[in-house]
Amino acid sequence: MRLNPIIKKDVKVQARSFKMCVEVFVYELIMALVFFVALLYITSQNRFTDSNVYSQMVWLYPVLAIAQWVILGAVIPIHTSSAISGEKERQTFDIMMTTSMTPWSMIMGKVMTAVAQAMIFVVASIPVMALTFVVGGLSWSYLFWFIAVALLVSLFAASIGIMCSSFCRKSITAVIVSYGIYIIFFVVTALPAYLICVLTDYAKSEKDVIGFFLLNPVVYITEFVAKSMADASWIADIIGQTKSPLLNWLASGSVWMILSTIAFLAVSFLFLLIAKKRISPVSKRKAKKLAGKQMTQITEQSNG
Repeated sequence: MRLNPIIKKDVKVQARSFKMCVEVFVYELIMALVFFVALLYITSQNRFTDSNVYSQMVWLYPVLAIAQWVILGAVIPIHTSSAISGEKERQTFDIMMTTSMTPWSMIMGKVMTAVAQAMIFVVASIPVMALTFVVGGLSWSYLFWFIAVALLVSLFAASIGIMCSSFCRKSITAVIVSYGIYIIFFVVTALPAYLICVLTDYAKSEKDVIGFFLLNPVVYITEFVAKSMADASWIADIIGQTKSPLLNWLASGSVWMILSTIAFLAVSFLFLLIAKKRISPVSKRKAKKLAGKQMTQITEQSNG
C-alpha cells in the first residue's frame, strides 16, 4: 500500500523541525502543570477529612484527559486551517493541483498529517497520564478510551479546519471561521435543548433534547466522564425516566455515546467532502456542460 505523499512529506518535515520540539515541550509543560495543580487541590481538600486521599486520585484521569482534549481541539484547527489557504498564500496551490493526486487524497493527506501530529502530543503525554493509573488505581483500558476520544476530537477539529481552509484565501481568516464554527457546535446545539427543557414539558420533548445534544462536544465529554468514572449517564439524569422504552434505551450511556460518536464521524466526513468538492478544479456537472459547449462550438465552426 502506497503512503500518501503529503503525509510522508509533512510528517517527515515537521518531525525534524525545531518548532515541533518546542510545541511538544510546551504541551508537556502544560500537562505537568495541570497534574500538579490538580494533585495539590485534591490533597488540600482531603486535609481536614478522614477520607483516604488515594481514593480521590482517580479524578486526576478526567482532569488530565479533558485538559488534553481541549488543547487538541484548540490547536488542531490552527494547523489544518492553513493547509489549503497556506498553499494559496505561497502560490503553490495551482502547482499542487497539477500533480497526479486527486482532491480527496490531498484533503485526507492534510487531515491525517494533523491527526498524526495530535497523536505525537498524546503519546508524549502518556508518562504523565500513567501517573493517574499508578496512583489512582484505574484500569489500563481507560488509556485506550482516552486515546480513542483524542482521535475523534482530532479528526473533528481537523475536518472543520480543512473545510474552512478550502473556502478562505487567508490562513488567519480560516482560523477565525473555524473557531466560529466551534462556537456554533458548542452554543447552537445546546441553546435549543436548554430552551426546550425550560419552556416545555420533558414528557413531550425528550427526543428533541437528545437530538440536539448528540453534536455538542461538552455534553459528549461530560457523558464520557460520567460513564467512565461512575458508570452513570448524565443524559439519563437530564432526560429522566420516560414512558417510551425506546427513548430510555437511547438515553442510556453506552447507546448515547455510540450514537454521538457516529454523529461526529458523519459530520466530520461531510466537512471533508465539502472541502474536497471545493478544491476540485471542475465538477462533473460543469465538465459535462463545458464539453457540451465545446462540442457546439466545434460543430458551428465546421458548419461555418
